[in-house]
Amino acid sequence: MPRVAGAMQRDARPGRTGALAFVRPPRDMVPLARRAPGRHLRGPMTRLFPTAAPLLSLVLACAHVPPPEGSGPHAPAIRPLDARLSGFAYPHPVKLHTVVDQQQELQLAYMDVHPSVPNGQTVLLLHGKNFSGAYWARTIESLQAAGYRVVVPDQIGFGKSSKPAHFQYTFHALAAHTLSLLDALDVERVSVVGHSMGGMLGTRLTLLAPERVRRLALVNPIGLEDWQRHVPYRPVQAQYESELKSTPDSIRDYMREAYFAGTWKPAYEPLVEILGGWALGPDRERIAWTAALTSDMVFTQPVVHDLDQLHVPTLLIIGQRDRTAIGRAWAPDEVKDHLGDYVTLGRRAATSIPGARLVELEGVGHMPQVEAFDAYAAALLGFLGGD
Repeated sequence: MPRVAGAMQRDARPGRTGALAFVRPPRDMVPLARRAPGRHLRGPMTRLFPTAAPLLSLVLACAHVPPPEGSGPHAPAIRPLDARLSGFAYPHPVKLHTVVDQQQELQLAYMDVHPSVPNGQTVLLLHGKNFSGAYWARTIESLQAAGYRVVVPDQIGFGKSSKPAHFQYTFHALAAHTLSLLDALDVERVSVVGHSMGGMLGTRLTLLAPERVRRLALVNPIGLEDWQRHVPYRPVQAQYESELKSTPDSIRDYMREAYFAGTWKPAYEPLVEILGGWALGPDRERIAWTAALTSDMVFTQPVVHDLDQLHVPTLLIIGQRDRTAIGRAWAPDEVKDHLGDYVTLGRRAATSIPGARLVELEGVGHMPQVEAFDAYAAALLGFLGGD
């Protein structure tokens, strides 16, 4: 949550009469970063130093440098969101599937989208760690138009699904939840499409239940390398404290640099809405804790060593500019530049997976479905419709 300014005020506590104390303003106060330069000097400080505020405001205004496009005061407003995204619209109706796991009843949110002219096949879309099922909207539309039924779950801990405070997150558990959803929907076999963390989950699900998977498509999946071999372990508590510092601007800045090579377009802004809304929302501590637990899952449960055990037709769609790597921020300097080399990782994975097909997208980063939709969709639909 963004830090907000306090003010020096007279301390009214017993024994402190006349003393100055720093008093934090209400929680709903507008963050400093979104106010005009010098505006925070009004109020108690102005009364204390009436001639200083105008001069300091002028200095700050003259020194003000416009932030990068799409950040700071010029960024679209992000509204606070609660843990279950109440009032946040998804592209299709959301339903809930109950799973009982680890001595608790949990709600798995999902979309189940049917085509007008069905081709008899179902596609399962698995979201990445920084996302939810909502960002698959355009992919859903293309698949639906091609005759596919599309099932899009929010995994436990993500999107509109439950976010338990005490839960051992594993890809095995998430895969079991997803398979139970397919059972409830009477879906026997699916083609699985996983992006980013969803690629790790899709791989684990396919290894656990290969008879349920017709085809597997991995879109810039993370987990094509084992970070534990190169990066020091970061405890969950440290990860939680880092997550608590997230703000809409810091999230946007990360996406700009990590996903889009330092550029930002209005079309990318919806990617910030959920994470940014959570950072401002009433459940930000629960969200930060969940993010820390799921980060630990991703770091400690590699799937790369099992890729040679995949025996279903597999497609890798790899944006060649991608350099995503968990732990890069705290990796040793001599290691940082060697992590997340998707050109090498994609080719190595294609060699490891028996019969895998590799589609390389030049000049594209971590999100082909956003940055190069036409090329991505052509590759995906061609693969899903194959023999």
